[in-house]
Amino acid sequence: MQVGYARVATSDQSLAVPLAALQPKGCTKILQEVARGAQAERQGLTAALEYVRPGDTLVVWRLDRLGRSLGQLIIVMHTLHPQQIGCQSVVEAIDTTTATGQFFFPITGAFAELERNLMRERTLAGLASARRRGRKGGRRKAIDPQTCAMALQLYKARTNSVQGICTRLGIARRTFYRDLAAHRIQHKERVEGSS
Repeated sequence: MQVGYARVATSDQSLAVPLAALQPKGCTKILQEVARGAQAERQGLTAALEYVRPGDTLVVWRLDRLGRSLGQLIIVMHTLHPQQIGCQSVVEAIDTTTATGQFFFPITGAFAELERNLMRERTLAGLASARRRGRKGGRRKAIDPQTCAMALQLYKARTNSVQGICTRLGIARRTFYRDLAAHRIQHKERVEGSS
């Protein structure tokens, strides 16, 4: 019997692609979940491993759905192999019920891990390069410095309510209060630094 396991990392992602790949493989049951691969406990995978019986084959869309590292993949294989349960990957075209599939399984897993590590290295290098050029990550400020200065000036004058200031300048109250708190911290640091 073919048993499918479909996983996506976040709820923003769709299970449609892995499910579409698993259905033509003749899976009588497909267990699905939304969980990051690095998570230690994945209930859907645990349920799939408990559901399969000797002679069954666990079918996945890609090997990285089973684990984020070669170590995790090998643990899954060491769970399945002694029970005579096979594993099939649609994208990598690996079937561990064959000798060739058993041979290529760890090699393909190692390449998948290498690809993830290289992606992480490139991302970190790109972020470091951007920082050297003076670019900062994170969200853009909700209001520009001039609007912030004007809001603080109106607030200090005590002629307008906070709601009036926010309505007049077109900013959210929480943005105003966040900038006010940041301004107070900066002012406090300047006072402490000069004394």
